[in-house]
Amino acid sequence: MRKRLGSFRPSRRLLFAAGTAAAASTVAATAAEAVPGSPAATLDTAGGLLSLGAYGSGVLGAWERQARAISNEQQIRRTREADGVFMFGDSIGVQDGPALSRQLTQLGISIAVHNWAGRPVTPAVDALDLWAQQYGLPHRILMSVGSNDIFTPPAVEAQVDRTMRIVGDERIVYWVNVQAARTAHGPDIKVADQRNSAWINLQLAGAQRRYDNLRIVHWAEHLASSPNRLARLLRDGLHPSVPLGQNARNGLIIEAIKAG
Repeated sequence: MRKRLGSFRPSRRLLFAAGTAAAASTVAATAAEAVPGSPAATLDTAGGLLSLGAYGSGVLGAWERQARAISNEQQIRRTREADGVFMFGDSIGVQDGPALSRQLTQLGISIAVHNWAGRPVTPAVDALDLWAQQYGLPHRILMSVGSNDIFTPPAVEAQVDRTMRIVGDERIVYWVNVQAARTAHGPDIKVADQRNSAWINLQLAGAQRRYDNLRIVHWAEHLASSPNRLARLLRDGLHPSVPLGQNARNGLIIEAIKAG
Protein backbone atom coordinates (compact mmCIF):
# COMPACT_ATOMS: atom_id res chain seq x y z
CA MET A 1 0.00 0.00 0.00
CA ARG A 2 1.39 3.40 -1.01
CA LYS A 3 1.01 6.66 0.80
CA ARG A 4 0.16 9.89 -1.01
CA LEU A 5 2.42 12.55 0.47
CA GLY A 6 0.68 15.38 2.27
CA SER A 7 1.43 19.08 2.00
CA PHE A 8 4.05 18.87 4.76
CA ARG A 9 7.09 16.86 3.69
CA PRO A 10 9.70 16.46 6.44
CA SER A 11 13.23 17.20 5.23
CA ARG A 12 16.58 16.01 6.46
CA ARG A 13 17.52 19.64 7.06
CA LEU A 14 14.67 20.18 9.51
CA LEU A 15 15.17 16.82 11.18
CA PHE A 16 18.83 17.56 11.88
CA ALA A 17 18.46 21.27 12.62
CA ALA A 18 16.96 20.64 16.04
CA GLY A 19 20.05 18.73 17.09
CA THR A 20 22.39 21.44 15.91
CA ALA A 21 20.60 23.95 18.09
CA ALA A 22 20.43 21.54 21.01
CA ALA A 23 24.13 20.77 20.92
CA ALA A 24 24.89 24.48 21.01
CA SER A 25 22.36 25.23 23.73
CA THR A 26 23.60 26.86 26.91
CA VAL A 27 20.79 25.46 29.02
CA ALA A 28 22.41 24.25 32.25
CA ALA A 29 22.21 20.56 33.01
CA THR A 30 21.35 21.38 36.58
CA ALA A 31 18.06 22.84 35.40
CA ALA A 32 16.93 19.48 34.07
CA GLU A 33 14.32 17.70 36.11
CA ALA A 34 14.37 13.94 35.68
CA VAL A 35 11.29 11.84 35.05
CA PRO A 36 11.46 8.28 36.38
CA GLY A 37 12.51 6.04 33.55
CA SER A 38 14.06 8.88 31.57
CA PRO A 39 16.98 7.96 29.31
CA ALA A 40 19.01 10.52 31.28
CA ALA A 41 20.18 7.82 33.71
CA THR A 42 20.89 4.96 31.34
CA LEU A 43 24.62 5.35 30.72
CA ASP A 44 26.55 2.44 32.17
CA THR A 45 30.09 2.57 33.50
CA ALA A 46 32.63 -0.22 33.25
CA GLY A 47 36.12 -0.03 34.66
CA GLY A 48 35.63 3.68 35.28
CA LEU A 49 34.94 4.36 31.59
CA LEU A 50 31.63 5.61 30.23
CA SER A 51 29.92 3.12 27.94
CA LEU A 52 28.31 4.92 25.02
CA GLY A 53 26.77 1.79 23.53
CA ALA A 54 26.78 0.91 19.86
CA TYR A 55 25.27 4.23 18.72
CA GLY A 56 26.87 6.79 21.02
CA SER A 57 23.87 7.63 23.21
CA GLY A 58 24.52 5.04 25.90
CA VAL A 59 22.71 1.86 26.90
CA LEU A 60 19.04 1.59 27.76
CA GLY A 61 18.61 0.67 31.40
CA ALA A 62 15.95 -1.52 33.00
CA TRP A 63 12.57 0.17 32.52
CA GLU A 64 10.11 -2.44 33.76
CA ARG A 65 9.91 -1.01 37.30
CA GLN A 66 9.68 2.60 36.20
CA ALA A 67 6.64 4.87 36.54
CA ARG A 68 3.63 3.91 34.47
CA ALA A 69 0.04 4.93 33.87
CA ILE A 70 -2.27 2.25 32.47
CA SER A 71 -6.03 2.55 32.18
CA ASN A 72 -8.18 0.00 33.95
CA GLU A 73 -10.21 -2.56 32.04
CA GLN A 74 -13.43 -0.59 32.39
CA GLN A 75 -11.88 2.49 30.79
CA ILE A 76 -10.29 0.41 28.04
CA ARG A 77 -13.61 -1.24 27.14
CA ARG A 78 -15.50 2.06 27.37
CA THR A 79 -13.00 3.71 25.02
CA ARG A 80 -13.21 0.82 22.59
CA GLU A 81 -17.00 0.92 22.58
CA ALA A 82 -17.00 4.71 22.11
CA ASP A 83 -14.44 4.39 19.29
CA GLY A 84 -12.07 6.72 21.11
CA VAL A 85 -8.27 6.68 21.18
CA PHE A 86 -5.83 4.09 22.50
CA MET A 87 -2.51 5.69 23.50
CA PHE A 88 0.81 3.87 23.96
CA GLY A 89 3.61 6.03 25.37
CA ASP A 90 6.78 6.35 27.41
CA SER A 91 7.86 8.83 30.11
CA ILE A 92 6.58 11.74 28.04
CA GLY A 93 3.20 10.02 27.99
CA VAL A 94 3.34 9.47 31.74
CA GLN A 95 4.00 13.19 32.20
CA ASP A 96 1.74 14.66 29.51
CA GLY A 97 -0.96 11.99 29.25
CA PRO A 98 -3.27 13.32 31.98
CA ALA A 99 -3.42 16.79 30.39
CA LEU A 100 -4.00 15.25 26.96
CA SER A 101 -6.77 13.06 28.35
CA ARG A 102 -8.53 16.09 29.84
CA GLN A 103 -8.35 17.97 26.56
CA LEU A 104 -9.64 15.06 24.51
CA THR A 105 -12.45 14.44 26.99
CA GLN A 106 -13.51 18.09 26.58
CA LEU A 107 -13.77 17.39 22.85
CA GLY A 108 -15.95 14.36 23.51
CA ILE A 109 -13.18 11.87 22.67
CA SER A 110 -12.58 9.02 25.10
CA ILE A 111 -9.01 7.82 25.65
CA ALA A 112 -7.39 4.79 27.26
CA VAL A 113 -3.64 4.88 27.91
CA HIS A 114 -0.77 2.45 28.28
CA ASN A 115 2.15 4.74 29.17
CA TRP A 116 5.34 3.37 30.70
CA ALA A 117 8.46 5.41 31.43
CA GLY A 118 11.71 4.25 29.87
CA ARG A 119 9.97 1.88 27.45
CA PRO A 120 11.23 1.60 23.86
CA VAL A 121 9.08 0.88 20.83
CA THR A 122 9.11 -2.93 20.79
CA PRO A 123 7.36 -3.55 24.16
CA ALA A 124 4.96 -0.70 23.41
CA VAL A 125 3.91 -2.54 20.26
CA ASP A 126 3.65 -5.71 22.36
CA ALA A 127 1.13 -3.86 24.54
CA LEU A 128 -0.80 -2.72 21.46
CA ASP A 129 -0.93 -6.30 20.21
CA LEU A 130 -2.17 -7.52 23.60
CA TRP A 131 -4.97 -4.93 23.75
CA ALA A 132 -5.93 -5.76 20.16
CA GLN A 133 -6.37 -9.41 21.14
CA GLN A 134 -8.07 -8.77 24.47
CA TYR A 135 -10.35 -5.83 23.66
CA GLY A 136 -10.23 -5.05 19.96
CA LEU A 137 -9.08 -1.65 18.76
CA PRO A 138 -10.82 1.68 18.19
CA HIS A 139 -10.44 3.58 14.94
CA ARG A 140 -7.57 5.76 16.28
CA ILE A 141 -4.25 4.67 17.79
CA LEU A 142 -1.72 7.14 19.23
CA MET A 143 1.90 6.00 19.41
CA SER A 144 3.94 8.36 21.60
CA VAL A 145 7.10 6.26 21.71
CA GLY A 146 10.55 6.27 20.16
CA SER A 147 12.62 8.50 22.44
CA ASN A 148 14.07 5.47 24.22
CA ASP A 149 15.13 3.99 20.90
CA ILE A 150 17.99 6.46 20.50
CA PHE A 151 20.06 3.64 22.03
CA THR A 152 19.13 1.18 19.24
CA PRO A 153 17.58 3.24 16.40
CA PRO A 154 17.58 0.47 13.73
CA ALA A 155 14.87 -1.38 15.70
CA VAL A 156 12.18 1.18 14.91
CA GLU A 157 11.30 0.48 11.29
CA ALA A 158 10.30 -3.14 11.82
CA GLN A 159 8.15 -2.16 14.80
CA VAL A 160 6.34 0.51 12.80
CA ASP A 161 5.59 -2.11 10.14
CA ARG A 162 4.43 -4.47 12.88
CA THR A 163 2.15 -1.77 14.30
CA MET A 164 0.54 -1.23 10.93
CA ARG A 165 -0.05 -4.96 10.49
CA ILE A 166 -1.74 -5.13 13.89
CA VAL A 167 -4.08 -2.19 13.28
CA GLY A 168 -4.92 -3.08 9.69
CA ASP A 169 -5.90 -0.79 6.84
CA GLU A 170 -9.07 0.72 8.30
CA ARG A 171 -7.64 2.35 11.43
CA ILE A 172 -5.47 5.47 11.73
CA VAL A 173 -2.17 5.52 13.59
CA TYR A 174 -0.85 8.86 14.86
CA TRP A 175 2.86 8.63 15.65
CA VAL A 176 4.72 11.47 17.39
CA ASN A 177 8.26 11.78 16.11
CA VAL A 178 11.14 12.37 18.49
CA GLN A 179 13.67 14.97 19.59
CA ALA A 180 16.42 14.06 22.05
CA ALA A 181 19.64 15.94 22.85
CA ARG A 182 19.87 15.52 26.60
CA THR A 183 21.33 18.53 28.38
CA ALA A 184 22.55 16.43 31.30
CA HIS A 185 25.32 15.02 29.10
CA GLY A 186 28.23 16.42 27.14
CA PRO A 187 28.24 17.58 23.51
CA ASP A 188 29.31 14.23 22.06
CA ILE A 189 26.31 12.47 23.60
CA LYS A 190 23.97 15.28 22.63
CA VAL A 191 25.13 15.03 19.01
CA ALA A 192 24.66 11.24 19.13
CA ASP A 193 21.19 11.70 20.63
CA GLN A 194 20.22 14.03 17.81
CA ARG A 195 21.72 11.87 15.10
CA ASN A 196 19.79 8.88 16.44
CA SER A 197 16.60 10.93 16.79
CA ALA A 198 16.89 11.96 13.15
CA TRP A 199 17.51 8.33 12.18
CA ILE A 200 14.29 7.32 13.95
CA ASN A 201 12.35 10.17 12.37
CA LEU A 202 13.56 9.29 8.88
CA GLN A 203 12.28 5.75 9.44
CA LEU A 204 8.90 7.18 10.45
CA ALA A 205 8.85 9.45 7.40
CA GLY A 206 9.65 6.48 5.17
CA ALA A 207 6.86 4.45 6.76
CA GLN A 208 4.40 7.29 6.13
CA ARG A 209 5.10 6.91 2.42
CA ARG A 210 4.22 3.23 2.66
CA TYR A 211 1.00 3.46 4.66
CA ASP A 212 -2.02 5.59 3.82
CA ASN A 213 -3.29 5.37 7.40
CA LEU A 214 -0.11 6.51 9.21
CA ARG A 215 0.00 10.14 10.35
CA ILE A 216 3.22 11.63 11.71
CA VAL A 217 2.89 14.29 14.42
CA HIS A 218 5.85 16.56 13.62
CA TRP A 219 7.15 17.40 17.09
CA ALA A 220 10.83 17.51 16.02
CA GLU A 221 10.11 19.87 13.14
CA HIS A 222 8.00 22.09 15.40
CA LEU A 223 10.93 22.43 17.80
CA ALA A 224 13.41 23.14 14.99
CA SER A 225 11.29 25.65 13.10
CA SER A 226 11.69 28.65 15.41
CA PRO A 227 14.55 30.09 17.50
CA ASN A 228 14.58 29.28 21.22
CA ARG A 229 11.86 26.63 21.02
CA LEU A 230 14.23 23.93 22.20
CA ALA A 231 15.12 25.90 25.31
CA ARG A 232 11.53 26.98 25.99
CA LEU A 233 9.63 23.80 25.16
CA LEU A 234 12.08 21.16 26.45
CA ARG A 235 13.25 21.20 30.05
CA ASP A 236 16.09 18.67 29.70
CA GLY A 237 16.60 18.25 25.98
CA LEU A 238 13.97 15.51 25.85
CA HIS A 239 10.88 15.98 28.05
CA PRO A 240 8.48 18.86 27.35
CA SER A 241 8.51 21.74 29.79
CA VAL A 242 5.31 22.23 31.78
CA PRO A 243 3.11 23.88 30.79
CA LEU A 244 4.62 25.42 27.62
CA GLY A 245 6.14 22.33 26.00
CA GLN A 246 3.36 20.07 27.21
CA ASN A 247 0.71 22.33 25.73
CA ALA A 248 2.60 22.62 22.45
CA ARG A 249 3.12 18.88 22.02
CA ASN A 250 -0.39 17.94 23.10
CA GLY A 251 -1.74 20.65 20.81
CA LEU A 252 -0.01 19.07 17.82
CA ILE A 253 -1.48 15.68 18.75
CA ILE A 254 -4.99 17.08 19.08
CA GLU A 255 -4.71 18.94 15.77
CA ALA A 256 -3.69 15.70 14.07
CA ILE A 257 -6.55 13.73 15.62
CA LYS A 258 -9.10 16.39 14.71
CA ALA A 259 -7.80 16.42 11.13
CA GLY A 260 -8.44 12.69 10.87
